[in-house]
Amino acid sequence: MAFYKFELNFKNMFPATLRNYPDQEIVYQDIKRYTFRDFYERIRKIAGGLVSIGVKPGDTVAVLDWDTYHYMEAYYAVPMIGATLHTVNIRYPPELIFYTMQHAEDKFVIIRDEFVPIVERAAQLFDFVKGWIIYSDKNEEIKTVLTPNYNYEDLVNSSEPYEFPDLDENTRATIFYTSGTTGLPKGVTFTQRNLVLHATSLAMAVHVEPLYVTDKDVFMSLVPMFHVHSWGLPYTTILTGNKYVLPGRYDVKKILDLIKNEHVTLSLMVPSILYMILTHPEVENYAKYLEGWKVVIGGAALPKGLAKMAEKYGINTIGGYGLSETCPVLTIALFTNKIKHMKDEERFDYKISTGIPIPFVNLRVVDSLGKEVPWDNRSIGEIVVRAPWLTGEYYKDPEKTEELWRDGWLHTGDLAVVDPMGYIHIVDREKDAVKSGGEFIPSLLLENIISEVPEVGEVAIIGKPDPKWGERPIAFVTLKSKIDKEKIYSHLNRYVETGRIQKWWIPDDIIFIESMPKTSTNKIDKKELRKLL
Repeated sequence: MAFYKFELNFKNMFPATLRNYPDQEIVYQDIKRYTFRDFYERIRKIAGGLVSIGVKPGDTVAVLDWDTYHYMEAYYAVPMIGATLHTVNIRYPPELIFYTMQHAEDKFVIIRDEFVPIVERAAQLFDFVKGWIIYSDKNEEIKTVLTPNYNYEDLVNSSEPYEFPDLDENTRATIFYTSGTTGLPKGVTFTQRNLVLHATSLAMAVHVEPLYVTDKDVFMSLVPMFHVHSWGLPYTTILTGNKYVLPGRYDVKKILDLIKNEHVTLSLMVPSILYMILTHPEVENYAKYLEGWKVVIGGAALPKGLAKMAEKYGINTIGGYGLSETCPVLTIALFTNKIKHMKDEERFDYKISTGIPIPFVNLRVVDSLGKEVPWDNRSIGEIVVRAPWLTGEYYKDPEKTEELWRDGWLHTGDLAVVDPMGYIHIVDREKDAVKSGGEFIPSLLLENIISEVPEVGEVAIIGKPDPKWGERPIAFVTLKSKIDKEKIYSHLNRYVETGRIQKWWIPDDIIFIESMPKTSTNKIDKKELRKLL
């Protein structure tokens, strides 16, 4: 009898799920509610529809959409026919949307009705697209100059369920583009094997304290589906069998309603989204529904002040870390056996740290010679990593790929220290680091300390050119209520007196601003702050 080689592909994720959790729900706002069993049948039918209009293995299919059930279907249907899913960053300016779609060689596009006019304004430039698959929440007919065009639901309703092939696990599944904070966005690609192993590791990690996920938890990712696979949660939920809630376009009031009505207990997001939720004028009306909500924060450091603010509502905030090139998750602030036995107040700082590597991640913090730094919470080095789900390349960019993968390790460009317990603490992005007098000033640590002042909203430290020291730190701060700079300086000086920070790290100036500029993925945009200087 011939040996059967089991492929780690999306098709092989479903048999156990359909057997064990067929009636679990996927919910999209108040518009769509269906079971895992029905979800699987719909992805078979839209896959059949895509094949019927000419989508072939190896083709790239783009999606322009918010976080909807159509997007969730595309996450599976497109790769499972052997095509590549391009999750287009819809918050890019139009010229970058065009650039990334052309660079990725998109042949077909699944597009929500509200994005059609944006593309129509430059329709002649998209001559490389062979077909547009359009939909609206109300399933209305959409008139457009984009041709040829097809109605998404018509394709579902007119197609026979597709029999998915048993694809090689190394078949490319996704492509998307980095934030483009330094130069043009870079494309990163991932295989089905990458994504299955990433989801498997997350499925193991979420069962560890302080997350303690059970089959009763309800997932809702507040990381856009165009951004790094929504941090992998749409794939993980199929393995764990948890109810999954899709918020559509982010609206804080609707998000709060979904938490209340669908009993959401686990979410992923960047700090600014949590801040928007906690400062919403109606948040007090939802206080009892927020109690026990587990929130994993990534994309930027989790400020202690924000974590304390969330704690008042009974929200359990946990740090995490990854980047576009890493699929993304590398670490979560889970508790090791030593930390589990500490008192709650002692565990708090570990819980909001960058965390510890999740299963299958080999992570080191190294100095300029590639030697691992001591675990002393002081020695700064760069995070380098190996894991079975990292991107193999920057698409069509061998020079940047070689730089990314020098010495056989993926170089993150993130600077960190390791404490004696082995927990990682990021102190800066290499490109954002403030270097004064030849020494790094850990801007994330300063941001964290300033965030503890009760009147402070959001904080960002950047370097201002200085003729004597090269750079000096400047703090940009938004306020929840009025204070003067002296209260912040007094708070910083208390940390100097206890030896936690050095006096020369204190920012030369504190600038109050109405709101922080944000990137397309809702992170604070430090390059825009530099322009203000």
